Amino acid sequence: MEHRHSSPGVDRGIENHSPGGTPHGSHAVGPAADEHTVHSHGQHAGHSVAMFRNRFWLTLALAVPVVFFSPMFAELLGYEPPAFPGSAWIPPVFGTAIYLYGGRPFLKGGLNELKTRTPGMMLLISMAISVAFIASWATSLGIGGVDLDFWWELALLVPIMLLGHWIEMRALGSAQGALDALAALLPDEAERVTAAGTETVSLSELRTGDTILVRPGGRMPADGTVSGGQAEFDESMITGESKTVLRAPGDPVVAGTIATDNSVRVRVSAIGEDTALAGIRRLVAEAQASSSRAQALADRAAAFLFYFAAGTGVLTFIFWTLMGSVSDAVTRTVTVLVIACPHALGLAIPLVIAISTERAARAGVLIKNRMALERMRTVDVVLFDKTGTLTRGEPELKEVAAAAAAGTAAGTNSATATGQASAQNAVLALAAAVEADSEHPLARSIVAAARERGLKLPTADGFTSLTGRGVRATVDGRTVQVGGPALLRELGLQEPPDLAATTGAWLERGAAVLHVVDGGTVLGAVSLEDAVRPESHQAVRALQARGIKVAMVTGDACQVAHAVAAELGIDEVFAEVLPADKDKKVAELQGRGPKVAMVGDGVNDSPALARAEVGIAIGGGTDVAVESAGVVLAGNDPRAVLSMLDLSRASYRKMWQNLVWATGYNIISVPLAAGVLAFAGIVLSPAAGAVMMSASTIVVALNAQLLRRLKLNPAAVS
Repeated sequence: MEHRHSSPGVDRGIENHSPGGTPHGSHAVGPAADEHTVHSHGQHAGHSVAMFRNRFWLTLALAVPVVFFSPMFAELLGYEPPAFPGSAWIPPVFGTAIYLYGGRPFLKGGLNELKTRTPGMMLLISMAISVAFIASWATSLGIGGVDLDFWWELALLVPIMLLGHWIEMRALGSAQGALDALAALLPDEAERVTAAGTETVSLSELRTGDTILVRPGGRMPADGTVSGGQAEFDESMITGESKTVLRAPGDPVVAGTIATDNSVRVRVSAIGEDTALAGIRRLVAEAQASSSRAQALADRAAAFLFYFAAGTGVLTFIFWTLMGSVSDAVTRTVTVLVIACPHALGLAIPLVIAISTERAARAGVLIKNRMALERMRTVDVVLFDKTGTLTRGEPELKEVAAAAAAGTAAGTNSATATGQASAQNAVLALAAAVEADSEHPLARSIVAAARERGLKLPTADGFTSLTGRGVRATVDGRTVQVGGPALLRELGLQEPPDLAATTGAWLERGAAVLHVVDGGTVLGAVSLEDAVRPESHQAVRALQARGIKVAMVTGDACQVAHAVAAELGIDEVFAEVLPADKDKKVAELQGRGPKVAMVGDGVNDSPALARAEVGIAIGGGTDVAVESAGVVLAGNDPRAVLSMLDLSRASYRKMWQNLVWATGYNIISVPLAAGVLAFAGIVLSPAAGAVMMSASTIVVALNAQLLRRLKLNPAAVS
């Protein structure tokens, strides 16, 4: 936003660098999410949440009698299952149904991995359940004289695998589903304003440039700009911020947000796939599909474990056969292959990333690239763009000063505090009256400030814009002009000494100064500055408390930049930097050794966002389609950077906790199952191995779910 606001007073004669569509059932932004949404990436290609859920519940129901009637399980717990004609065939029959129905997704996935010569999770799972299935049937039919009744383990293994994938798929789809659900809440119709009044049209009939009427409680059907009226909008579904935001003429509004109290007229600027909501959905989809270094590590580990398990199985069979115990060789080889299934490892990282992406999206932090989430924890410096990021990006009236002449004109004694306030109000009211017909940002700020103070504005007419100097109008028969130092030079006027001392201090800190001139008399002046966001103070302090250095880059003059930096307590400032050179400042910081996160508006900051280790675009909901950033903040709150940092650190801890637990299980259990400690009388039985495998999977899944306790409310950062 620097290019828009860095010099708002140029054409006002101000010097010293003043601060700167489709029906409801098929919305273009996506249908309502249900649990049948199909994922098309990774090992779950072609699988849906509902498929895993349905297979889990049915196989779980079938598993109960299999486990109960299993002789091995009954012996393990010391009970005698009831016997009746056909009871012995309950485990084989139900177990076969579990294998063929519940195991089908894994068997298909394993076959695909085998065909593409990319062994991974699915091949390991399919190998484990297939070995258990064959060994169990051999035992049930009395073939080979083996006693490998794995029916109960197969009955537990398949539902647990389905449960794990169901949890993962739900996490992967939650962020997308939340936004899809929002899209489903878009109105079926819109009220389009016509010459004859209004007409109700479907969303597919809306066009860019149409004016629509949004009534109190109504949702925005498209993106647009308020053209009439004002209302408090609930934008929480876009920004994650629960507090309503006032939107007045000229302000942007976004599809899906709600006008809570008043009717407004909105000129449509984007519909369908061009809306901010559609852009957000695309970003979430990109995040879900993007790869990461940690996920690649898990994939490589799965491939390694396949070869490890297969190799260990072969060596186990050869060793125990040579030892003269074919029965032990078969039993231990089958046990190795069954319990080597690394489903816990398969969930260790993807589930953490999926939950992190979802939590971030619900907090208005849209992670386009998962690498950005992983890198954020390593950042040493956060470099903020000033205008529109740490500041509001628009001028705000700061102070009003009145010359002695203004007090006399107002009929007050300016020597008293009351007299000074009255004189200042008179100056502001006069300036606002002259500026009332101007569309300049400085003019709007002056008029807004006068109205906030409840001042009664005199009537002005004959408005004229004086290019590069200011404006002029007639007020109560007098010619009044408002402008900067260039206006005073043209009129040959000097500020009164008392006023000059005040405006001089304003200019030193980089404020825009406008003088109010009545005829040949300077009545007073007003200062306008780019207002610092209140949230910026908390964001800077919280980052520094976490050991992160805070820097700022801006195209504004040094005095402006250092005034803002001093107010916020920023560590380092880069001022008078052209937009095209901001990436050089990122490179300069990186050249000193630190890792840098760049926070900018995503428009003219694109090169800097791309160069930084983590590029964070602050978009306010409407600039979400930023290609150069790895992360997009849907709102304008800089404190959301803290949410990203805390989430990155927490998810990294969970990844390593899960990796240690999952790999530890395999490293310990597989050698024990192979019989490396058999000489000491320590052998991992098939039953114990299955229990350990199940427990490992559940622990990893539950540990990842603990990320949901992390609070990512920007207002609560400390």
